Amino acid sequence: MQRFVDTVLAVTKESVKTVTYESLNNTVRLINGVSAILLTILPGKANVLEGLHGWELRPTFRGPRLPRWMENGVSSFNKFIHELPMDSDSSSADYSSAEEDGDGICPSTPSSQGSRISRSSSFSKNYRHSTGWTILLFSWILFPLKFLLGIPTRLCRLFYIRVSTSPSSRGTHQNSSSHSIKKMHTLRDHVIHRTTDRRRGVIEDLHLAIEVLIEVVFDFFHKAAHFLLSPSEVLKAICRWFSPQTSGNEVINVGVSDTSVPAATVGEDDPAPTEMKTTFHQSLNTDARTCQDVITELGYPYEAIHVITSDGYVLLLERIPRRDSRKAVYLQHGILDSSMGWVSNGIVGSPAFAAYDQGYDVFLGNFRGLVSREHIDKKIPSRKYWQYSINEHGTEDIPAMIEKIHQVKTAELKISQPNLEEETNDDQPYKLCAISHSLGGAAMLMYVIIRRIEEKPHRLSRLILLSPAGFHHDSTLVFTVFEYMFLPLAPILARFVPAFYIPTRFFRMLLNKLARDFHNYPAVGGLVQTLMSYVVGGDSSNWVGVLGLPHYNMNDMPGVSFYVAHHLAQMKRSKKFRMYDYGSASANMDVYGSPEPLDLGECYGFIDIPVDLVAGRKDNVIRPSMVRKHYRLMKEAGVEVSYIEFEYAHLDFTFSHHEDLLAYVMSRLLLVKPARKQLLNKKSLWSKREGQTKC
Repeated sequence: MQRFVDTVLAVTKESVKTVTYESLNNTVRLINGVSAILLTILPGKANVLEGLHGWELRPTFRGPRLPRWMENGVSSFNKFIHELPMDSDSSSADYSSAEEDGDGICPSTPSSQGSRISRSSSFSKNYRHSTGWTILLFSWILFPLKFLLGIPTRLCRLFYIRVSTSPSSRGTHQNSSSHSIKKMHTLRDHVIHRTTDRRRGVIEDLHLAIEVLIEVVFDFFHKAAHFLLSPSEVLKAICRWFSPQTSGNEVINVGVSDTSVPAATVGEDDPAPTEMKTTFHQSLNTDARTCQDVITELGYPYEAIHVITSDGYVLLLERIPRRDSRKAVYLQHGILDSSMGWVSNGIVGSPAFAAYDQGYDVFLGNFRGLVSREHIDKKIPSRKYWQYSINEHGTEDIPAMIEKIHQVKTAELKISQPNLEEETNDDQPYKLCAISHSLGGAAMLMYVIIRRIEEKPHRLSRLILLSPAGFHHDSTLVFTVFEYMFLPLAPILARFVPAFYIPTRFFRMLLNKLARDFHNYPAVGGLVQTLMSYVVGGDSSNWVGVLGLPHYNMNDMPGVSFYVAHHLAQMKRSKKFRMYDYGSASANMDVYGSPEPLDLGECYGFIDIPVDLVAGRKDNVIRPSMVRKHYRLMKEAGVEVSYIEFEYAHLDFTFSHHEDLLAYVMSRLLLVKPARKQLLNKKSLWSKREGQTKC
C-alpha cells in the first residue's frame, strides 16, 4: 500500500511540475510576443534601438518540451537541482546584460573562477547543489515578506536546518570533523558565489521557486500518508517530542530517522551562524561585484583610498597604482554612475586600463550620493545626507580627492625619487590630467574656476570633458516638460523627496534581476529600452544594459539628490551654466556675496589649462549644440580649447567600446607639457569690489 501511495504521489507531483512549468513558459512567451507587437508600432524605435548591437527583437516561440528533470528519463527533483548550476544555456560569467552580444564587458570575477570546484569534493554533490540552490530560492521567496511584512529570518534558518537534515546530507553531518565542517562551509560559499555570478533573473528564480514549493507540498502529503499507514511511527515521534532527553537545540526529522541533528545557535564556537548569515545576504543578490573585483580579476593592481570632505562625506577614491610614475590621470563619472563606468568594458575598451597601459597612475573618483550614505556621522538622517547640489560636487568632492591624490603622489615620489623636486623646481613633481563625463565635466569646470578665484592651486595639467553638462536649454520636449513641472513644485517636493533612488534592498535586487530578464527575452527588453529612451529624449544609449551593471545592486547604488536635479532645472531655465540658486537674494548674498549665483560661463577666463571638449552627434541628453556653447565661450575667453564630435549617444562615452574615442583621449593625454607654475591672468582677476557679482 505504501508503495502504491508513493507511486501515485510521484506521478502526480511530476504532472503538476510539468503543467506549471509549461504554463509559466507559455505566459512568458506571450508577454514577449505582445512586447514584440507593441515594439513594431511604436514610433522612432529604429533610432532608439540602434545602440543595441546584436539584439534579436522577434519573439522566440517554441513548442512544448519536456522539463529538464525528465529529459534523461529521470524523474527526480534532486537531479534537477544538481544539474541546474551546470546548465550552460543560461550561464553568464559577465555582469553586463549584453554580454552575449559579443561585446562583453568583463570576464568572471575571482570568486567565480575560484568556484570551479573539483567534482571529487569531500562532501556529497547532491548536498552542495541542492542545499545551495534551495537556500537561494527559499530566501528569495521570503525576502520580500521579511521586508514588507516583518517576517523574521528564523523561518529561513529553520528551512536551512530542514534541508541540511535531509537523507542526502545526514551522513556527512554525522561523520565529519570540525575541520570538515569548516571546509564544507567554505565550499558551500564558493557554490553560492558561483550561482550569484550566473545572473539569474526573476523568471528563472520563479521557475525554481515553483519547484521548491511543489516539493515542499508533496513532501508534506508523503509524510502524512506515511503516518496514516504507519501509526507506530507517529507514536515514536510523539514519545521523542515529550522525551526529557531531547534538548531545545536539537531538531528532529520526524518520520525519516531517529537521529537528531544539533542546530547551531548564536554564541557557539561553530562558525555556522556567521557563515549562514553571509550566505543569505550574498545569495539574494544577483551580482554585487565592485570596481575592485573587475580590476583585480583582470590582473591589474588596486588600491582603495577613503577621502573625507570638509563637510563630513566619506568618498571612495580608487586607484590602479603606478607609484613611481610622474604622470597621473583622474577620472570622474557622471550622474547615476560610479567608477565602474571607467572599467566596465574590460582591458581593451576601458579608459582606465588604457591609461594605465600608457604608464599613467590612474585614480577613479566617486561622488557622494550612494544609498549607503557614507558619512562620518553614521546616523546621519536621510534628508540631511542628500542636502547638496552640484556645488558640493565641484567645491567639496573634487577638491578633497585631488588634494588626496597630491598628498599620495608627492609622498611616494619623494621616497622613490628623492631629487625629483629639485630637478623640476616645483612643489608638484608630477602631471595630473582629468577625464570627466557628463555631470563630472560640469563639476570639474566649477572646481577649476573656483580654485582660481580663491587663488588656490588646482593641480591639473589638462581637462578632457566627454559630453559635459552645464548648458541644457537646447534639449528635447521631455526635459522641457520636466523643467516646467519640476521648478514650480520644487518647494513642496523638497519637503517630502530628499533624493531619487530605490529605497529598499528588495526592489534594488528586483531591478538587477529584471535587467537580466530583459536580455533573456529580447522583445521585452527592446520595449523597455524604447520606453526608457523616450524618457531621456530618444537617446539611443543601451539603457537596459546599464541597469545590469553591478553598481546597481541590492546593497548599494547611486542616487540623485533632489537639489542636484533642481540645480539642473535651474540651469536649463536660466540658459546659463551657473551655481545653485538658493531662492532668495539674501541667501545668495550669504553664499556668493551677490544676490545672484555665480555665472561660471562668464568666468571661463580663469581656466589656465588646455581643455578638450568631446560631443556625441546621437547624444540627446546633452546635445552637441550645448557642448559647442562651452567651446565658444572658452574661445572668447582665450582658453586653449579643442572640440570634436563622434557618432555616439550619451552613455557610449563610458559604457561602450569605441577604439576611436580611446585613441583620441590617449592622444590628448600625451600632449601634456611639463608642468609650469600656475600664474593668475591679470585681466581676469577677481576684483574685491566688482568680483562679488561678475568675473
